[in-house]
Amino acid sequence: MSNILSKAALNQLFHEARTYSCWRNMPVDDAVLREIYELVKLAPTSVNSSPLRILFLRTQEAKGRLMPALNEGNRCKVEGSPVTAILAYDRRFHDHLPVLYPHVDAKTWFVGNEPYREETAFRNSSLQGGYFILAARALGLDVGPLSGFDNDLVDSLFFSETYPSYRSNFLCNIGYGDEERLRSRNVRLTFEQACTLL
Repeated sequence: MSNILSKAALNQLFHEARTYSCWRNMPVDDAVLREIYELVKLAPTSVNSSPLRILFLRTQEAKGRLMPALNEGNRCKVEGSPVTAILAYDRRFHDHLPVLYPHVDAKTWFVGNEPYREETAFRNSSLQGGYFILAARALGLDVGPLSGFDNDLVDSLFFSETYPSYRSNFLCNIGYGDEERLRSRNVRLTFEQACTLL
């Protein structure tokens, strides 16, 4: 891990990467979605808990189901994107720990402790969500994360019957962004404003 990424790689992942709201009419192959997950699953999580669950909405019919849960300003962003991912977390993630973390009986740490499970699942799925954004960018895609939606309605529409232990965290549009319709990049806080050296 001693090699610094090239300037081109850092530009693709960070410096020139943007949050897109408008998309070019170019599909995203299912194989690329699988590649994204193969990178995301390598993210570090507490006791390898890996609570992230992803539902990829690839059709207009699937995205149409999502529309009632979106804030009005986000509907056109989802309609125009090739793929919208619902990034969720599994509150029963601990059921997989005997396989994912066999060194100790970590499952017992979470049984009967719903607040601890919820906190662990949310925090670690958020960490995996950051990796999701970088994985998509690394594979040449653009992303547009969204938080303007009704989580309870999304859960009811997509998870309550088939995946009752899943809870939505955030949404992320994926595709090839329309650079001509980008706004200027917003200002970021400086190191001095955001960081403290002790």
